[in-house]
Amino acid sequence: MRVPAESEVDVVARDPENIQREIEKTRDALAESLDALADRANPKNLIEGGKEQLAERLADPKIKYSLIAVGALVGLVLVRSIFR
Repeated sequence: MRVPAESEVDVVARDPENIQREIEKTRDALAESLDALADRANPKNLIEGGKEQLAERLADPKIKYSLIAVGALVGLVLVRSIFR
């Protein structure tokens, strides 16, 4: 006569209510994960995140003043080319 393995005994001894609770718990966790992924992949959220990152970088004085200098230089070149 064969003696069942310990894992086989655990599977048989599981209560259907416990199995149902585990399924519901897993389903809820999956739903939360999918909601989080959908939120992260939403184009509006991606655009907002990009805007925030750009604003943070432009707030850096090195970048800010470098862009101002480049803009002033381009403006001078345009004005100079107009009056030639």
